[in-house]
Amino acid sequence: MEIRKATLEDLNEMMEIYAFAREFMAAHGNPTQWGRTWPPEALIRADIAQGRSYVCVSGGSPVGTFYFAQGERVEPTYARIEDGAWRSDAPYGVIHRLAANGKERGVGAACITWALAQSRGHLRIDTHGDNRPMQALLKKLGFTHCGTIYVEEDDAPRLAYERIAGDGE
Repeated sequence: MEIRKATLEDLNEMMEIYAFAREFMAAHGNPTQWGRTWPPEALIRADIAQGRSYVCVSGGSPVGTFYFAQGERVEPTYARIEDGAWRSDAPYGVIHRLAANGKERGVGAACITWALAQSRGHLRIDTHGDNRPMQALLKKLGFTHCGTIYVEEDDAPRLAYERIAGDGE
């Protein structure tokens, strides 16, 4: 698998991947995290334009997609964390909107592993409390649950995770 920046030529396949992911989440006890329309195409277009949208490619076609950014305080919603604390204040990477098309195993792990390498081993991610598959993947990859954050899109709490170089290695 290869990770590369997404282009507008990838948009249709990316939206199909997100549609599959919404169906998968709904079928596995998580119907509310992305509902029926998240993420909207306009947001994905903006992510691509900002150079923060990526695809995981296998056999020449995207099999997964995600948002990635890094820096100091790169995610404003992470400034306030409840029921815990972040483990480090150092610059970090963040992943959002991670999804796979279900046709190949290991896509999520490949994307997260790539992002860990880009962020020098300091990565944060959040997920809905009902997203058990993502929680299991994060645990498997050595992430620590740090507390609860809230996103702008809705008022549902999100479980916040962090991994720092050396964790789980």
